[in-house]
Amino acid sequence: MGRIFVVDLEGRAYRCKFCITHLALSDDLVSRAFHCRRGKAYLFNNAVNITVGPQEERIMISGVHTVADIFCCCCGQMVGWKYEAAHETSQKYKEGKFVLERGRIIDGIDSEFYINTRPDVKPCNCRRSSVV
Repeated sequence: MGRIFVVDLEGRAYRCKFCITHLALSDDLVSRAFHCRRGKAYLFNNAVNITVGPQEERIMISGVHTVADIFCCCCGQMVGWKYEAAHETSQKYKEGKFVLERGRIIDGIDSEFYINTRPDVKPCNCRRSSVV
């Protein structure tokens, strides 16, 4: 298969709740006013350390969108979705952006006090590289 190289972001970052892998910078946060089936969600311009699932049409509150679920590249947990295409003109701004579900991520501030409450989840054994 090959090695997975994980990018460590510099600055305040949102991380995977399950394995603490960096997913997005707070500077890339576009909106905190998104919702998902499980509660609140955040819209980001960019995301890292993810794998993208197959595209599908989804009916959402704001209309029909072509989206793909996104997964943490280290632990494989679903962390949100990527907007591939919007069918309504007013929703085109979402195309190419990422939604991370609030219940599946932790804020960079919270991570300083992270206590592993899931001992069954093994830490990520990926190779890390830094982004400046």
